[in-house]
Formats: sequence, C-alpha cells, structure tokens
Amino acid sequence: MLVSPEIVFFSVFLVVIFVILLLDLGVFTKSYHKVGFREAVIWSIAWVTISIGFYFFLIHFGYLVHGIENLGEIEYRISKFDHPITIQGLDFAAALKVYENNLALEYITGYVIEKSLSVDNIFVIILIFYAFGVDEKYYKRVLLWGIIGAVIMRFIFIFVGAALVREFQWILYVFGLFLIFTAVKLFIDRNKTNRIEPERHPVVKFTSKYFRVHKSFEGHRFFIKKEGKLLVTPLFIVLLVIEFSDVIFAVDSIPAIFAVSKDPYIIFFSNIFAILGLRALFFLLANILNKFHYIKIGLAILLGFIGLKMLAHHYLEQFGFKTIHSLYIILGILSISILASIFFPPAPKKHTEKI
Repeated sequence: MLVSPEIVFFSVFLVVIFVILLLDLGVFTKSYHKVGFREAVIWSIAWVTISIGFYFFLIHFGYLVHGIENLGEIEYRISKFDHPITIQGLDFAAALKVYENNLALEYITGYVIEKSLSVDNIFVIILIFYAFGVDEKYYKRVLLWGIIGAVIMRFIFIFVGAALVREFQWILYVFGLFLIFTAVKLFIDRNKTNRIEPERHPVVKFTSKYFRVHKSFEGHRFFIKKEGKLLVTPLFIVLLVIEFSDVIFAVDSIPAIFAVSKDPYIIFFSNIFAILGLRALFFLLANILNKFHYIKIGLAILLGFIGLKMLAHHYLEQFGFKTIHSLYIILGILSISILASIFFPPAPKKHTEKI
C-alpha cells in the first residue's frame, strides 16, 4: 500500500517543526528562568524568518505538498479546494508556477491573519498568569505544553472544518455571520477591563470536582505524590485554563482563515507557524501591549472584513477580487491601527483631588 504524498510531506514537516520547537522552548536544557527581552527578540525574529522562508519554499516547491506531477492533478486541486486561479491554455510548467504562487499567497495571508488574532490571545494569557500568581520563570514551561496542546487541537479543528466546508458550502456563510458578530462584540468591549477570577473559572471548578488538587505551587511540577496519592498542582490548572482559552480563540481564528484558503494543509501550515511563534511574541509584547490601544479596534475591523468577504465571496470572485487584495487590506488595517496607537496616544487621565 502506497502512502499518499500529502502524508509523507506532512510527516516530514511535523518532524522538522518539532525539532525547531524543542530548540525554541529549551527542552534540551533543564533551567527554568525568566525569559528576557533580548531572548524574546531573537526567537521572534527567528520564527518570523522561518515562517517567511516557508512562503518562498511553497513558491518553488509547493508541488511537494500534494505530490503534483501533471496538469490534471493541478486542475483537480484547484477544483477541490476552490483556488481563485485559472490555468486554462497553460502548459504544465506555467500552470504549476501559477498554482504554487497561489499556494504561497494563501499561506502568507493566512499566517498574517492568525498572527494578528494571536495578539488578543496574548492579552488573555497575561491575565491568566497574573490572576493565578504564576512565577515568571515558569511561564516558559506552561507555554511549552500549551503550544503543543494547541497544535494538536488546531490539527483536529482544521481538518474537520475543511471536510465540513467541502461537504456543506453553506457553512461559510455561518462562519461569516459569526465573525461579524465577534467583530461587533470585540469593538463594543474594546475598553472593558478583563478580569479573571480563578475560583470562579469553569476549568478550576471542573478540576477541583474530579481531581485531587494540591493547595500550593510546587515549583515547575504539574503533579506531585502525597501520602501515596497523585495530586495536580495549581500550575497544571493554569495550563488547562490556557488550553481552554485557546479552544475559544480557535473558534474565531480558524473560521477566519477559511476566507483565504480551503486547503486544510495550507491552513494548518499558516496556523502552526503563527502558534509556534506565540511564545516568543508573548515575552516580547507582554509589557508593551497596553501601548497599542487601537489594536483591538484594528482586530475588530479585520474580523469584520473577513466575515463580509465570506458572505460575499461569490460576488467578489466575479469582480476579480483575489487573495492578494485580501492580504493588502489586512496589512493596511493592522498598519493603520499600530501607527494610530503610536501617533495618537490616549490623553492622560486627570486625577482630581478632593478638598
């Protein structure tokens, strides 16, 4: 029995990513330390470079993803995944170039979307760490397992979602409406102060009900043995809360990327590179996110645009709206929100003294 080209490429991809992930998250070292700004910058640059490098890889070797060997296979993939390109009248070499360029464009557009939406995820992770009083030197360990869990969950969500979209095209309209609703809610709640009360969190209640929970942190340990019984530590509960939060964010981010591509492999690649760089981005932005006060408005507009694109995708295709146009609009929205935050900072709050 021959193994499909997709499985071979996917397996090699996972092995390479896993090795890089081990290096990034310091699995080869046993030290637990607070990640400094310099280390965060280095790894942020490294992950962005690797992610952009994969874009160029797809331009030149995109045929390897699905094992494309002839013109008929290109036509089949375009039809199956509804790629917004045409290869009519082209020979195999020219058609393959058009196909690979489109794959790379869908990937990088999806990557930008996922990377942008992960900023809001960082807000929540910071709140979780603060609310539970986690020592900064253990952030790295919790994020290690949190990212591994996120990769597994995204794999399931993406491939199940892609199968549903292929089977039921109307789901795209449901996704579009949901994203518009999320965009409106994010805009309305943009100035609200988010709070996390550990004792009231549903994950904490569930864990306390069905597991033996140790009362205090035990260093970097998730489990301890006491009087012959296995207990979970508060650090493990923090990990579960972060995983639960990622599931909630995946409900927003994964439908968003289906507006760009319906190829589950391209969607997975863009998601994974965005997630794997999340740890470095967390340490890089943890102390400066509050300075970009227009970023939530930008994310709300971004989600609204993607939702509208999903609802009107058939009409947009008729007017020649391409993936590259989506990329330009998305980059424009993000750039404007960041620049507006820099050049138009909020007025300082006036403190009135009572006499």
